[in-house]
Amino acid sequence: MKLLSVLILFFMSAHIEVTLGFQDPDTALIDSFIARQAKRERGEEYREARKMISGDLTHDGQPEVIVLYTIEGQGGSNLYIQYLAVFGRRKGTLSLLAHADVGGKSTRGVALTSIENNSILLETLTYGPKDPSCCPSVKGTTRYLLSGGRLREQRRRSSRLQHNY
Repeated sequence: MKLLSVLILFFMSAHIEVTLGFQDPDTALIDSFIARQAKRERGEEYREARKMISGDLTHDGQPEVIVLYTIEGQGGSNLYIQYLAVFGRRKGTLSLLAHADVGGKSTRGVALTSIENNSILLETLTYGPKDPSCCPSVKGTTRYLLSGGRLREQRRRSSRLQHNY
């Protein structure tokens, strides 16, 4: 009977933990960072669009956490801005290394894909000449580098050959 009581208590406490949404410290820190930014912008995060990946971007043997998130409705508008943030581990705890706006309404849409060769890779959708503001259609890619505590977009060189005649 004691074993049954212990098992029931265990399952009840596990259910309460899931129901209340307890989070690991890393997710709680990221949630808090984004919530503070959303409050400053008088908007809110579109939580379902958040994407996180991890990898050793700085080659220090510790994986960084890369987060793409969207804040929308700034000041009651229909605006949205996409941000990229890099969190690194210091003394066992995540801390923000850098963040930047990387897309949004009337600029471009971005999707986080991977970390390769010290770069954060993003797929992009930019606006063609006849695209409405809802619907960018030109597919592309871009890379961001973490350099000097800042995220910098790596500009692509033109692949067109120039001929001098």
